[in-house]
Amino acid sequence: MADPWKASVLTIYPGMFPGPLGASVVGKALETGLWLLETVDIRDFARDKHRSVDDTPAGGGPGMVMRAEVLGLALDHTVEDIDQRPLIYLSPRGVPLKQARIKELAQGPGAVLLCGRFEGVDERILEAREIEEVSLGDFVLSGGEVAAMALIDASVRLLPGALGAQASIEQESFEGSLLEYPHYTRPVEWEGRRIPDVLQSGHHGEIEAWRRKKAEEITRDRRGDLWEQYLAAKNRVEHED
Repeated sequence: MADPWKASVLTIYPGMFPGPLGASVVGKALETGLWLLETVDIRDFARDKHRSVDDTPAGGGPGMVMRAEVLGLALDHTVEDIDQRPLIYLSPRGVPLKQARIKELAQGPGAVLLCGRFEGVDERILEAREIEEVSLGDFVLSGGEVAAMALIDASVRLLPGALGAQASIEQESFEGSLLEYPHYTRPVEWEGRRIPDVLQSGHHGEIEAWRRKKAEEITRDRRGDLWEQYLAAKNRVEHED
């Protein structure tokens, strides 16, 4: 039996976890041992009585920077020589986190996540430990903890057995470079708005065609970058045929 998927989170606020990760399908998967969560308090590796993890930035400027030697000790304590999990630093300057990367993480043994605070971390720790930087988007959070939760949630829900219906995953946004089509449920009419007739027709072929059309329209109107990817992939398939 394979080892459970494991997330190790290095943070100065370990009390923030599991937080939302302890609820819903991800929380149930945690309870059943489908995945494991380890929190590492970075302050435990500080060398002074005040448990300091930061210092003023070299060259001057506002804020504080997390110290390389403290982070190095915390990482080295967490990561074993045989550990094949990627080291990831949640940072607004990182590579945008995409569903493709989430799939890769879900198929691996887990991840070690470094949560920054203040103005960030000493660049030398990123270089010395070859840490991957990823970003949730073009905005700034107070720290990396919320971003780490999002990454873990997105990864765990893809683990076999976490969700009941595999088809739900296959039809989600970003599959095939398309955003997801609209959803409806009862009642048939609400505030003068009706469920589209095709969804009540029972004709599975027409329903599938309608959903594909709507997914294409939404992607084209909202995400030009994904739309271009979709068209390029579609053209490749047509030329191969």
